[in-house]
Amino acid sequence: MARRTFLAGAAAVTTLAVLKPSTVFGADANTKLDIGLIGCGGRGAWIADLFAKTGKYRFVACADYFQNKADAVGDQHGIEKARRYSGLSGYQRLLEGKLDAVVIETPPYFHPQHCADAVEAGKHVFVAKPIAVDVPGCLSIGESGKRATAKKRVFRVDFQTRANAFFREALRRIRKGDLGKLVMAEAHYPWAGGGRGEPPTTVEGRLNAWYYVKELSGDFIVEQAIHALDIATWVIDADPVRALGLGGRKLRPPTSIWDHFAVNYVFANDVPLSFTCIQSIPEMRDEITCRAYGSEGYFFGDYFSHVWIRGNEPFPGGSVGNLYTDGAVTNIIEFHQAIMEGNCENQTVAPSVRSNLTAVLGREAGYQGGEVTLSDLVKKNEKLEPDLRGAKS
Repeated sequence: MARRTFLAGAAAVTTLAVLKPSTVFGADANTKLDIGLIGCGGRGAWIADLFAKTGKYRFVACADYFQNKADAVGDQHGIEKARRYSGLSGYQRLLEGKLDAVVIETPPYFHPQHCADAVEAGKHVFVAKPIAVDVPGCLSIGESGKRATAKKRVFRVDFQTRANAFFREALRRIRKGDLGKLVMAEAHYPWAGGGRGEPPTTVEGRLNAWYYVKELSGDFIVEQAIHALDIATWVIDADPVRALGLGGRKLRPPTSIWDHFAVNYVFANDVPLSFTCIQSIPEMRDEITCRAYGSEGYFFGDYFSHVWIRGNEPFPGGSVGNLYTDGAVTNIIEFHQAIMEGNCENQTVAPSVRSNLTAVLGREAGYQGGEVTLSDLVKKNEKLEPDLRGAKS
């Protein structure tokens, strides 16, 4: 499911990473990797095209619950029919085959198991955000990242803001102390899209319209608004201590996910983060924005516009351009580079676990209409389980 419909047709036009001419496993930096795609829906098919256009990958297998989606990707990339798998267990048959890496673009509920099995099978892993829908899933991804490093495999999470040069430079300066002592931060995610859908009653319908099923998507705050929280936790560089939340459904039917959240977080050293997210409001300007205020200046970053720092140590920054596509392309190229160089530090995993747990904490605080601490959330360790009775194995 594409996050921004108006960007759905964007082409990969920017290469922000330069591959080094080093060799690993007897292959040079331009060697094509044999990869498989798990999850052939809207975003899966879109990102598969970006992988192919780099000229550094060759799709040899694909899997999706729906055979027609697997066949569409298979036809597009010349995958032999015997390696187009369907059903809930189709990804397992894909992992049994010979390939170097997998791209995981399934509904977020499935990410922890798919990633764990891929690492166990000895594959390099490229996975979409969010990494999970609940605490057990987040912790599982953290362990999979560690196992991948131990097995000398690359594990990359596809957050596009972290791949942007202006965001990276701004964060480098913040770490250097250019903001001074952090005072407070705010993050926002208004989105005109998202629809007002209701989950279908059949299992096939739920798996097809999974965004509207809390157990499959993690709700709006986890599946979509996590982008703003990922920037905020990147800047704050700490886990939240507690969250006080509100929200609900005023636009969607009672069986669907929520359409708005308002959460006040508190981080270490009593640093507050004010966060809001809302969707499905016609003609609303889309934003994925974070502001952070320090004793020496303040930071601004938006997924759709600019990044800068103003204050005693200013950074002019610049326009991020088409981050939806360009950030993904950079991650795709750097994934290949890491594999070729044997760089298995997998530094995107821990920040992704942090921001995902922050989103889950905000969701649960909103559901309770009160305060929830991160320690209690982790201790409770509640797992979301969708109703998949009758699904094709």
